[in-house]
Amino acid sequence: MSGSLLALALASAVLVTIPGPNVALIIANSLRYGLRSGLLTVFGTTAGVLVQLVIVVVGLTALVETAAHVVAWLRWAGVAYLLWLGIRTWRAPVEALDVEPLTPPVFWHGMMIAALNPKTLLFVAAFLPQFLPGAATTADVVLVAVVFIAILALGDCVWAISASSARRWLKRYARARNRLTGGFLVAAAGGLALSRRDIQA
Repeated sequence: MSGSLLALALASAVLVTIPGPNVALIIANSLRYGLRSGLLTVFGTTAGVLVQLVIVVVGLTALVETAAHVVAWLRWAGVAYLLWLGIRTWRAPVEALDVEPLTPPVFWHGMMIAALNPKTLLFVAAFLPQFLPGAATTADVVLVAVVFIAILALGDCVWAISASSARRWLKRYARARNRLTGGFLVAAAGGLALSRRDIQA
């Protein structure tokens, strides 16, 4: 089992380096609001993936497939919302960049985007069982899920820290930071829009 966990950790680390909708949102929020909001976004996306893990472990994937039309509508609502945020940020005046809302709902944004991504749901369902022994116990399943979610969260934190560092560098170039933030939000919308059930991760 230890060999499987090491392989899982390495594979998960490689996956984290490939940007997707979650990473795009993390970078956007880190650039616009700073490290704290970037990390809150990471907590949100991690919570969303955790919801998907619970769905897979409990065996509700078939139920989600049955209600796929509902998930699709919710996903498109998320795409529209991200597009709206991206365009609004892109067009925001320069002086608004350093005005941080008191309670930006970045956690819930992250959780929504991660939980509504059907591609990652089916990917997790196909990916994690490869690292389980033939007669896997509940403890084995929980251990594999914990390792996966921990590597994912750690990698996303690195993305948030890197983006917040770039934010300080871009302080003199507020308009460019606006464009970057809006661009990453639009990229997150595009990634979520392309996350159909028939696309592999």
